[in-house]
Amino acid sequence: MTPEGYLWIKALHIIAVIAWMAGLLYLPRLLVYHCAAPPGSARSEMLKVMERRLLRAIMTPAMIAAFVFGVWLLLAPGVVDWSGGWIHAKLALVLGLAAEHGMMAKWCRDFSAGRNRRSQRFYRIANELPTVLMIAIVILVVVKPF
Repeated sequence: MTPEGYLWIKALHIIAVIAWMAGLLYLPRLLVYHCAAPPGSARSEMLKVMERRLLRAIMTPAMIAAFVFGVWLLLAPGVVDWSGGWIHAKLALVLGLAAEHGMMAKWCRDFSAGRNRRSQRFYRIANELPTVLMIAIVILVVVKPF
């Protein structure tokens, strides 16, 4: 990969991560609002549409793009020093973000089917996990503490 090509792939990876994180931070907030909406109400139906569109049109394509460009960077010779533990920790945390994404998709399906059994408080707490993972990932990538 040329140095210029590397920079383009890196830029596209960062853009995809930003879009994915925006969804991971916003979707649980929509679920908090959905808890307060009476089932079958116009507000509940509107939130179902918003949640589905956010998940399918933004979050999932952004996650896929982040993974594709990230793997491309990982496979580029000399980009990653695999002897450092930071990269392994970072990849584990990224898998944690992907698991959170999967859980959010399940919660949206539960709402769509009228099966939500969780509280606003649950979704408020769930809203914090992507932030914590993102902070740890950025520190690992920039500082490379180990």
